Amino acid sequence: MSYRLPHKGLARKLVLHVVAEMKTNITLKLDADLLREARILAAEEGSSISRLLAARVEEIVGERKGYARARRRALIRLRKGFDLRWTAVRCPEELHGRY
Repeated sequence: MSYRLPHKGLARKLVLHVVAEMKTNITLKLDADLLREARILAAEEGSSISRLLAARVEEIVGERKGYARARRRALIRLRKGFDLRWTAVRCPEELHGRY
């Protein structure tokens, strides 16, 4: 198989970066009935128990990170305060709009 380059002497370099995900095994102890139900659930979803649990753990971690991020932003806003552009009334008539 030969490739034609658009211009004589011009070469293209293709660099492929592969990021390998490092996965680690864990041991999990489950009640026999729970394990049976988990196998059924995984089979119904066309998945394995491992994939099913990994997806759920990722979901929990993502929710927690999202919550923590939102909490930090809210606390920063509270510390800064809000400019409500409110001014104190000078007399009771002004409060009720009767000037």
